[in-house]
Amino acid sequence: MMLDLLNPVKDLIASPVNQDWLESQTAMLNVGDMTIEDDSLLSKQETIGFLSFTVTDMSRPKKSTESSSSPSLECNEDPVKLPKEPTISTKKPAIRAKVPFEIGCSPMDWLKLTRKHPDLAGLKGVSSKRLISIDEVKQHKTEGSIWTVLKGRVYNISPYMKFHPGGYDMLMKAAGKDCTSLFNKYHAWVNAEALLEKCLVGTLDDKR
Repeated sequence: MMLDLLNPVKDLIASPVNQDWLESQTAMLNVGDMTIEDDSLLSKQETIGFLSFTVTDMSRPKKSTESSSSPSLECNEDPVKLPKEPTISTKKPAIRAKVPFEIGCSPMDWLKLTRKHPDLAGLKGVSSKRLISIDEVKQHKTEGSIWTVLKGRVYNISPYMKFHPGGYDMLMKAAGKDCTSLFNKYHAWVNAEALLEKCLVGTLDDKR
């Protein structure tokens, strides 16, 4: 009777199918003893039934984009000082009081006069290309014969006195002398060569 009970057990052990099953069970049991030494991997112990195994998270943590070994930037250094660009100073012309024009003494009236008058400079046939000394200029500073030097040229400004926007008194400051600096102070943008072209007497002689 006892032999009859052991016969199924013998058949089970002797069966090749059952041997394979035992080997697979043994392999599954050995899985629990396997460990992977990697500090960067996260693992935890799990148990299902009579099986005990370790679950490992294979996803690695992201590496920091900044390398710890990279040299640190020193912020204590003095900033580089760029050279300053040169500043161009432009002087504005001095403000002067304007005198109301008399009737018939506007800029347009002066333009008409320069086109019609035959001898505004009072040359009386003398060439306007002659050289004139500064001493001769100084002799002409009274009404009717007022000379001045402007940018190296000598002009008889007597006809222009009442047409001057700054008035008669202001223009008398240029009588008998070089008025270039005074002219540039108030209205350097004015084309004096064209404005006083018909009043030209000659050219200043620097040598005398």
